[in-house]
Amino acid sequence: MRKTVFLLITILLIGACKQTPAKVYFKKYDESSEIEKQQEHEKTRMQFQLLQSKYLDLNKEFKPFEKELSYFSEEEYNKLKSLILEKDIPSIQKSISEKKLNYEKLTLFYLYRIRKFESDSTKYLNAIISLNPKILEEARAKDEESKEVTEFSLNGIPILIKDNIDAEGMITTAGAVALQNNLIDEDAFIVKKLKEAGALILGKVNLSEWAYFFCEDCPLGYSATGGQTLNPYGRKVFETGGSSSGSGVSIAANYAVAAVGTETAGSITSPSSQNSIVGLKPTIGVLSRSGIVPISSTLDTPGPMTKSIVDNAILFEAILGKDNEDAASLEIEDFNPKELLNESYTIKGKRIGVLKPILTDSIYKENIEKLQEAGAEIIELTPPEISFDGFLTLLNIDMKHDLPKYLSIYGNKKLTVKDIEDVVVFNKKDSIKRAPYGQQLFEGILKDTTTLAQLEAVKDSLSFNGKKFLQDLKTQNLDVILSINNYHSGIAAVAKYPTLTVPMGYKNSGEPVSLTFIGKPFTEKELLQLGYRFEQLKKVRKIPVDYH
Repeated sequence: MRKTVFLLITILLIGACKQTPAKVYFKKYDESSEIEKQQEHEKTRMQFQLLQSKYLDLNKEFKPFEKELSYFSEEEYNKLKSLILEKDIPSIQKSISEKKLNYEKLTLFYLYRIRKFESDSTKYLNAIISLNPKILEEARAKDEESKEVTEFSLNGIPILIKDNIDAEGMITTAGAVALQNNLIDEDAFIVKKLKEAGALILGKVNLSEWAYFFCEDCPLGYSATGGQTLNPYGRKVFETGGSSSGSGVSIAANYAVAAVGTETAGSITSPSSQNSIVGLKPTIGVLSRSGIVPISSTLDTPGPMTKSIVDNAILFEAILGKDNEDAASLEIEDFNPKELLNESYTIKGKRIGVLKPILTDSIYKENIEKLQEAGAEIIELTPPEISFDGFLTLLNIDMKHDLPKYLSIYGNKKLTVKDIEDVVVFNKKDSIKRAPYGQQLFEGILKDTTTLAQLEAVKDSLSFNGKKFLQDLKTQNLDVILSINNYHSGIAAVAKYPTLTVPMGYKNSGEPVSLTFIGKPFTEKELLQLGYRFEQLKKVRKIPVDYH
């Protein structure tokens, strides 16, 4: 009898130890036929060599949420759609305050949605590189707080950040295999500000590797770490924009409430435009850059990327603050996002410059007419010819000096790469996997012998020419100059003028097009106010058809 009992207990114990293996949601597949077909694309940059990352396994990223997601059903996901999908922050916070929703369910919704689409071989966007393993614990802690819910607040709101921005306990790769072990023990300044505002860091998103200053004429949104980012408005049809490709794609597809991108010259405006979202590139010095993998300390800045102007203003306000570790950082007057709703601010009487050379664009022209009908004074401009000589030199020399500083001060001390040359050598050891499109721009940095004294002359020349192109802002006392997408982002960048990109329509093909507001330095508040009035006038943003 004792033997029988012992045998039964043993069998039961063995059975208990045998756990049911976790379901594998993310599986690699043969993409060769897709790649072959992609070579027919009319744009050379869209003739991809590969789609899937050879390094990333999202099954590992989702492992910490296995239990909670097993209880979160498709039925519950569908019930929550009306409260979350395409909703702005005040609307979501209102649902929280009315107990229709809580922060844990909000976070689970996004985790479920990311897994749902990113594990589907016909819909994945390669938007996500990593997830915060503690996000659900943090969301539950927000639910347990006795704090009063504020509608214009980031408290409890899941945010995605570009994977060149440091976050404690997470790896910062900048999309590069060389930084795959760059585990960070301190938040970037803007991430500290996000957390101070109560935001939850949901995870990190894909980007053009090294912020698109690595390979020459390669696909936008490709990184060896994250694979090829795809546009939800046309997978493998439309470009994603870059370098903040994952930030643009993830918000367009409603993978989070909002995201943070970074820009040197077009890296926020470009993906925002291509993905029909709002992107703000602030004046240099308004937002901190410490703890962010750099290209250029002269031109780099982070910025908010959102589905609406209201969300953009809320996110922008949260990350404002002077950072003593960033030499360019400035103390900026606080901005209250609620001011957007002030009805005394109108389009009527605003002096708006429009560029004659692009008035041939029918969508641009139609939107100019709408603004004119709303009372704006339209001034047609023919900008002067300028020289953009030296732009590549500026990026080369800045990155040659700025990247080693980041790696030394903020990078993981066990990293084997310390500068550009180390990265080039590292990639050459397995270039097919680590740099399939080459690393021509990094090699160009090593060849550039420009001195720091010569660089100052280059900076002065570019700044002069950028301001010359946009001189009408001051000489004609304009509120803004209007452009399309990132057409004039490089010029605004070297002039150090802020830009705001707002959806303005879609081409016949379905490709998004945006109106870009260029303002004088430190006029972010005015840009957001004018952008908000334009957004309310048009309300053109549509969710991508396959991502409802």
